[in-house]
Amino acid sequence: MPTGVAIRDPRGQLFQAAERILLRDGPVGLTSRSVTAEAGVAKGVLHRHFADFDDFLAELALSRVARIADQADGLRAVAGTGTVAGNLAAALPSLFTPEILALIRLVIARDELRARLRAATGSRIPLLSESTSMVAGYLRAERDLGRIAPAADIGTLAPTLIGAAHLLFTDADGTDPDPAATARTVATVLAGAGSS
Repeated sequence: MPTGVAIRDPRGQLFQAAERILLRDGPVGLTSRSVTAEAGVAKGVLHRHFADFDDFLAELALSRVARIADQADGLRAVAGTGTVAGNLAAALPSLFTPEILALIRLVIARDELRARLRAATGSRIPLLSESTSMVAGYLRAERDLGRIAPAADIGTLAPTLIGAAHLLFTDADGTDPDPAATARTVATVLAGAGSS
């Protein structure tokens, strides 16, 4: 990229490049040099916008955490419509896209990144913790509407559902699992919660 050429959205361009590398090469292929090369920008662009590479990675993850917060609002908004299991089964694919799964692997693999994200979010496992909170918030909204039993243990149901879904989507090798498998997983986890 020639010097002096304005980049319309450098952060977004760098984030998208990092996600492509994660999908193609995994966490080991992700370096500041590989990101700038993939984005087609000068090497200094990343360091003009971020303090260091771990800052860049943390901001990438935090941008995805913010998306989960938006998705949580959307899921809570459908409480009381459709079925509890159907609403959850429809929401899970957006939480476990190949890009998010690759980012989760990166967070798990990089101690410094995980520490920065924990400091920023308070989450034990960033992205998964926010996904769990999203599901828990939705389940509480449905419980408040009487569509889940008052005694349902949401503190156990939400992480169980996210853990089962994470495994289901991880095993799908880059494609979404069969929607019927997702629906079965949700129904199995919610069995006994008195959901409608």
